[in-house]
Amino acid sequence: MPEYDDDLRLAHVLADAADAATTARFRALDLKVETKPDMTPVSEADRAAEELIRGQLQRARPRDAILGEEYGVQGTGPRRWVIDPIDGTKNYVRGVPVWATLISLTVQDDEGVYQPVVGVVSAPALGRRWWAAQGSGAYTGRSLTSATPLRVSRVSRLEDASFGYSSLTGWEERGRLDAFLQLSRDCWRTRAYGDFWPYMMVAEGSVDICAEPELSLWDMAALVVVLQEAGGVFTGLDGQPGPHSGNGVASNGLLHEELLARLGDA
Repeated sequence: MPEYDDDLRLAHVLADAADAATTARFRALDLKVETKPDMTPVSEADRAAEELIRGQLQRARPRDAILGEEYGVQGTGPRRWVIDPIDGTKNYVRGVPVWATLISLTVQDDEGVYQPVVGVVSAPALGRRWWAAQGSGAYTGRSLTSATPLRVSRVSRLEDASFGYSSLTGWEERGRLDAFLQLSRDCWRTRAYGDFWPYMMVAEGSVDICAEPELSLWDMAALVVVLQEAGGVFTGLDGQPGPHSGNGVASNGLLHEELLARLGDA
């Protein structure tokens, strides 16, 4: 049995519990929403889902550390779960169904850096879930028993590529808006799907490239595993593999060097 299959099964159980909690409060008229110090919104559903996941992890994996968007780091050790209880909170609080719970297990490498090895992305309002474990492939479906393998596209020319992104403001703040706009003109198609969704579409081959100029670890960790196991590439704008650069660039691999040349920090 591959090394992380038990952890992947647990991640599905955690996602099931979070889905039930977040779906129950989606579009609730009395949903409580606050503004965090970084001026981003947080709802009672974000906090409840993270508390629920943390509680189950403490019972099932008491030796593992946890990092969550709402409650920070808990514990130490070579294994750490990374949680974004609702990726796409702004969508969630406005009743837009594009939001997901992101759950990842990360394990320290030889240099002590936590690298993602399990990822589950669950979007109950879309009726979709994507998942992967290192060495076991990437899949989509409603459950482990109804899984379809994921594979990135074979599009190799930018003029044939579909480009997914979130917004323009971050690129403007980074001084890359002109480069971003030129890239969008040169691609076959562009759509601002936002948040986790374009990365999962790259994994399933319906989008070819996507990039965001500002992301947190919990935004990326689960996505990285799914993309890599589907045959794709995920780096930062600096070209470094994985979710540690504070931003994300994802592709089917064939277009990655050109994407970095257009938007990256080289």
